[in-house]
Amino acid sequence: MACANFSFTFLVLCSCFATSFIACHGFPVHHNNTFHHRHHPRFASHNYRDALTKSILFFEGQRSGKLPSGQRMTWRRDSGLTDGSTVHVDLVGGYYDAGDNVKFGFPMAFTTTMISWSVLEFGGLMKGELQNAREAIRWATDYLLKATAHTDTIYVQVGDAIKDHACWERPEDMDTPRSVFKVDKNSPGSDVAAETAAALAAASLVFRRCDPTYAKLLVRRAIRVFQFADKYRGAYSNGLKRFVCPFYCSYSGYEDELLWGAAWLHKATKNPTYLNYIQVNGQTLGAAQSDNTFGWDNKHVGARILLSKAFLVQKLQSLHDYKGHADNFICSLIPGAPFSSAQYTPGGLLFKMSDSNMQYVTSTSFLLLTYAKYLTSARTVVNCGGTVVTPKRLRTIAKKQVDYLLGDNPLKMSYMVGYGPRYPQRIHHRGSSLPSIATHPRKIQCTSGFSVMNSQSPNPNVLVGAIVGGPDEHDRFPDERSDYEQSEPATYINAPLVGALAYLAHSSGQLEVLAASPIC
Repeated sequence: MACANFSFTFLVLCSCFATSFIACHGFPVHHNNTFHHRHHPRFASHNYRDALTKSILFFEGQRSGKLPSGQRMTWRRDSGLTDGSTVHVDLVGGYYDAGDNVKFGFPMAFTTTMISWSVLEFGGLMKGELQNAREAIRWATDYLLKATAHTDTIYVQVGDAIKDHACWERPEDMDTPRSVFKVDKNSPGSDVAAETAAALAAASLVFRRCDPTYAKLLVRRAIRVFQFADKYRGAYSNGLKRFVCPFYCSYSGYEDELLWGAAWLHKATKNPTYLNYIQVNGQTLGAAQSDNTFGWDNKHVGARILLSKAFLVQKLQSLHDYKGHADNFICSLIPGAPFSSAQYTPGGLLFKMSDSNMQYVTSTSFLLLTYAKYLTSARTVVNCGGTVVTPKRLRTIAKKQVDYLLGDNPLKMSYMVGYGPRYPQRIHHRGSSLPSIATHPRKIQCTSGFSVMNSQSPNPNVLVGAIVGGPDEHDRFPDERSDYEQSEPATYINAPLVGALAYLAHSSGQLEVLAASPIC
């Protein structure tokens, strides 16, 4: 059932920028900051500050385009410098999603939304990493602005994934077709469009105080892109199935992204049009569905948590139901509680699926810490069929998941590359596995790299901060390069962990809260 389309006006912008109470670092520090009263344990099981630094550094290894002079992942070089030229559009920049050389717009937009949300909730705790996090966001939003430059059109992919995957070559060497794929009025993509709108809206809040001109550009574009998403309904993988599937099919449909996008535009603009949209269409768009997996494909849970803040913290009574919807998700995660449905490995890791399971670990950990923050602010708890679940319990569960990721697991293996004494050596990543340009300046041909891919030699270039797919349901991890399900990193695995690590670093006394004035 389609929900009503509606028009937007520049009144949105007026209401959006009438106030600027959100600091650029996203977590304004004031007398009732819910983190100020928290006790700092003297000892922490992990160096969360180091992990935070590395989780953000990873994004530099995924950059496409002309690399800046301050590039810290120095084994990388410029790549994809003609992207978009086949359709006479500048699509240079952005991120490679994982271990290949394709730019997929759908997961890139979700990655952007989640780094932005991490900064908005916990940026005030990031200290020196805040600027690096903002730069990671801007590398993505600069690209998304290019991809949405034409009205009612979004360029959603650069590179033919089938042909790209037939090669094992460095991004600097790639000679596979840089085909460009788009959604428009005739071949809509409400899912990728609404996610792109969410990314632009969330990022606009990050830059509102630091760079108001850029923030206004982002939110204007978000409004326009969401209007396109809502007006021209359809899943992008219908029209682009043979190019985006099975890689990033929109399995959950587009309704979740419409709710998610509207929630972010409501937050970014404060325009009542979006609140009305959510109130009228929320149920139709699946607000009460019992799907409890949050990731690049399904955004329902994220939308519920985000909208619950409007009720819990901002006391917006019309969104009361979202507290219940969010609680249902929380209750599904609590071991032993009524309505618990989550599965955990014998070692205690949340296990959703065999392919890149760690993405659900990081996204869930972020949501637990974020919801705990909202509950603390509202001085309330979650009731799971008579079992009272406190914010402290949510933080404990989240910490246990992050600690497992960082090495507290049966294999004593850190699943973040470059963190701890033992971490994956043979990740499924072309650039990391092949000799760098500096050590091997001659071109490595398309299929020549497969001898390396199939070898047992460690990757020569350390992709610091990369989080791989992780162990299986029995806590086993073979560390084989060909095993993309367990050994491939991805931007959307790291993005939500940025916020979680910032919180844990602060709560363990490894970081102190930034001064009240934003550092720009």
